[in-house]
Amino acid sequence: MKGLDIPLLEIFVAAVEEKSLSRAAERENLVTSAVSKRITELERHLDRALLLRHGRGVEPTPAGTLLYQRAKAILKSVQLAETAIHSFSNAGVAKIRLAANPSTLLQFLPGPMGKFLHGRDDITVDLIQDHSYDIPRTVAEGKVDLGIYHAEHPATGVTSFPYARDRVGLVVPLGHPLADRGSLFLEDALDYDLLGYFPLHSLDKFLAYIGQTVSRPPTVKLQVANFETRCRMIREGLGIGIVAENIARNYLGSMGLVLLRLKDAWADRQFHICMHNAAACSPAALELLHFLCPSAKTALSARS
Repeated sequence: MKGLDIPLLEIFVAAVEEKSLSRAAERENLVTSAVSKRITELERHLDRALLLRHGRGVEPTPAGTLLYQRAKAILKSVQLAETAIHSFSNAGVAKIRLAANPSTLLQFLPGPMGKFLHGRDDITVDLIQDHSYDIPRTVAEGKVDLGIYHAEHPATGVTSFPYARDRVGLVVPLGHPLADRGSLFLEDALDYDLLGYFPLHSLDKFLAYIGQTVSRPPTVKLQVANFETRCRMIREGLGIGIVAENIARNYLGSMGLVLLRLKDAWADRQFHICMHNAAACSPAALELLHFLCPSAKTALSARS
């Protein structure tokens, strides 16, 4: 109907849900008189009473209830259409937003992303670095299409699939008293300063992550986020540090460092790849998900 438009439906829905024209006006950033006028015009256009006005506010008539239900469905469809369009770049090319933690970006994605994008002019990928504990939330909120995070168990609010595993180890300089140990528990290294920026990016979260495996918190005098910088600081004797084994091996020879295997169970990390749900995932994002994690395709096919 020509008399119906999206802003008018939003006003009407707000009036029904807020049960007040003034609160609906506040919600829609309008003045109350403008809301009242638009709803009166809507009732005149449809030739039906849609709202009952009384001292406590407003409530829908049976016709108004029906319109409210249909309006909610229309607005939801518009939102889904906008979300779908936003999955394309300004040039109309499919765009995928993939969030991953630093370990994933360095260890797991360069090769596969090169293969996935080779010869593809119809897809672009935005790689976004984020913390593992934030990634499932950003996926659930629709800020990114896919996320890769490490956690002992899959996060709630998203659909996750097992993606990869790695281990973190303890990096020390050559000649350090621990250098000849080969393997040890973190408990055995607590007498030495530990460079910060842990697997969960803060000392409190790290201690919660490792549970009761240490008798006291480690001494942390320096926080270093970047892996290479952390290794350089270790080389200079500023402390020892926890680094993913595959990443640490890139710096051992050139910086005179030793990688010790951590025997703690938490040193073995499980990575998950997640999406909000299959219905909300664009075809391009699903294609990337299936490419990076073939088991996800099998699992989704079994559910359908």
